Amino acid sequence: MCGRFVSTTPPAELASLLGVTDWDPTEALAPSWNVAPTDRVAAVLERVDADTGEVARQLRPLRWGLVPSWAKDRSGAARLINARSETVDQKPSFRRAFAVRRCVIPADGYYEWRQVPAADGRKAYKQPYFLSTGELMLMAGLYEFWRDADLPEDDPAAWLATATILTTDATDRAGRVHDRMPMLVPREELDGWLDPANTDRADLHDLLHRPADGNLKVRAVPTAVNRVSANGPDLLTDAPDPLGLSDG
Repeated sequence: MCGRFVSTTPPAELASLLGVTDWDPTEALAPSWNVAPTDRVAAVLERVDADTGEVARQLRPLRWGLVPSWAKDRSGAARLINARSETVDQKPSFRRAFAVRRCVIPADGYYEWRQVPAADGRKAYKQPYFLSTGELMLMAGLYEFWRDADLPEDDPAAWLATATILTTDATDRAGRVHDRMPMLVPREELDGWLDPANTDRADLHDLLHRPADGNLKVRAVPTAVNRVSANGPDLLTDAPDPLGLSDG
């Protein structure tokens, strides 16, 4: 799975790199070294402009944890932070979004954990690892809009925009830490993935790739990242690796 990640690329740089034509600087998110479920995340997606009828590529904040449009309430969002790419076009929570509401969520890398057994009077604990390609990662995602029926339609809080990240079986280095990993969309495949008119399931699956073909760089990082309240670049400093999973 992908349950925490790092996102520090400035919005203006993302807009330039990814061909964004529509974004509001007042909605820009601060850099985060510990993005957690239910946080707002920066996402790139394409929507039809209501005024011109043209497709606009947007950079906008979405809440991480997808709430299907048909959900009775938003309480299940924290459970839907990931969608299995192998079955995403079949599951009721995701299949409509997979067809027409796809996005990418830029990240510097993501965290996974391994349990370290108790030993020598020390309690068992979870050791975090940071996995990255060394470049900006475009994690494949889906987004959805949910309407709160208890609020007037003109209330800004009546609509909730949420997202999930697609995952697949981990291979090579990533598999040493966790058996799942996020799917990425290569920069050259971005147009096809975001295009809302592209609804061919086989074609869409072909656009998804494992990060660095599974050859991710793995580093042990401080256990401070285990606290969702912790943040800052110090979370990415090297730490002793009690399990020997880090790359040399």
